[in-house]
This record gives sequence, structure tokens and C-alpha cells, in this order.
Amino acid sequence: MSGRVGLVTDSTSSIPPSQAAQWGITVVPTQIQIGKHMRAEPAVPKDVLVRALTEDLDVTTAPPDPAGFAWAYQDLANRGADEIVSVHVSARQSKTVDVAKKAAERSPVPVHVVDSNTTGMSLGYAVLAAARVAGAGGGVRRVMDCLTRRLEGATELIYVDTLEYLRRGGRIGMATALLGSALSLKPLLTMVNGRVAPLERVLGTERALRRLVEAAVRKAGSQQVDVAVEHFGAQERADVVMSSLRPRLPSLREITFTEVSSTIGVHVGPGAVGITISPT
Repeated sequence: MSGRVGLVTDSTSSIPPSQAAQWGITVVPTQIQIGKHMRAEPAVPKDVLVRALTEDLDVTTAPPDPAGFAWAYQDLANRGADEIVSVHVSARQSKTVDVAKKAAERSPVPVHVVDSNTTGMSLGYAVLAAARVAGAGGGVRRVMDCLTRRLEGATELIYVDTLEYLRRGGRIGMATALLGSALSLKPLLTMVNGRVAPLERVLGTERALRRLVEAAVRKAGSQQVDVAVEHFGAQERADVVMSSLRPRLPSLREITFTEVSSTIGVHVGPGAVGITISPT
């Protein structure tokens, strides 16, 4: 921890572990259940999870263990935090915010629990920016202002091979309208008010990924932006997206290439690729 304001998030933020460690961010893992076995996300190997999904095994997700939040808050207080900002995946996608609020009631220092209304690196970049403010000595108001600005400005753009995984997990939101499309029509999605929402349907994977890049370039415009290219079991596709995207962003500050949180992967399915645009 750096500064007097501690930062906590959950693993759906997809922050690379090295960056979380660098900025003193505590990441509480969500949980994944395969069959009857529930484990914290980091304990589930990605290849095992992808195989379970492709073999149509019963795979579900759950919020972090409440004890994980209690330990995180106590540990930050022990290390000198006067206040804690705890920022989490959209409450419309998970009960993580509720679990954090209950743990916050028992924290030895005040905890400000924030519903990010998003997920992935839209959440991750906001938390990283807030941690930098805290590390520079910013108080809780400055940290919260930074967090709010980055969350409100961010955009998630998502390609999935199929909507079936979102449907199974009950996270399909407004993208329900795209169900029943021909298999050759590939959905592009976004997040609106904390829910998955349709962007468009495109014929074929290659064309869909090109449209994903085009949408990201339009959204970034001439703003200075941080950009993340995220994937789940689709590194080659994500490499293509990264190489296409980078030279088309005139005011790129930081670009991150990462495999998305496994909890998100359960819901988007293998083959998914996402782009986060986060104006700085």
C-alpha cells in the first residue's frame, strides 16, 4: 500500500498481477465452481476451465468469499490505511458489491464500497488511476473523483463466438435481442449501465474483429487514452487485434495485453476478445 487510502478490487478487474503489486492494490479473487468443486479464481487453471466450458460441464461463478474482504480491509488498516476505497464489478452482473458492503461494516477503518457499473479493464484502469492518486498522497475525495471520472469515461467492446455462455450465466442483459442469429453472424457487445448490450452483428469472425477495432478507433478519437486488449483462450485473435489497433490510436498513452479474468471468461466463453478504451 502507498498513501493513506487503501485500494481494493476484485479479480474481474483483470489487472495484471505485476501492476497490482506495483501500485499496492489488493485484489480479492472471485470464485469459480466446476461441478461440485468451488475454488478461488487463481486456483482454477485456465486450460482446465476452457476444457470444462467446451465440454459443457456445469460451470458457475460466485462472489469472493466474505472472509477475503474482511482480511483485505483488516490488512490495509494494519498497514496504515486511514480509509479504504473498494471498487467492484457491476452489481447488475454479480453480488460482489453486496458482499463487500457486509464486510465493510466490520472493518476497523471506513470503507467506501463503489459499484463500478462495469467490469474488465474499464474497472482495472480506473482502479490503477485511483491507486496512483492515493500513492501521490491524495485523500479519499481526490481518489473517488479520479475513480468516478475514469469509470464514466471508459468503454468496453466485446467480441464473442456465441451468446450461449452469457445466456447460461444469466448475464446476457439487453443482448437477448441477438439470440437466435445464424451461426455465421458474430455478435459485438458493449456495456451500458452495468449490463451487457448489443453493438451489432457481423458476418464472420475475421470481419467482426475488424469492426471491433474500427469501433475502438472511433471511440478513442483524438483523446489521450489507455487501451487494453483482453481475450479468453484466444491469444492469436487478440494478437491480430493488438497489431491492427496500436498504429491507429494517435494519442495512446498505455496499452495492455492481458488474458481476461477467468470469471469473465466463464460468461463470454472461449474465443472472446475485448477492447477497453479508457480516456485519461
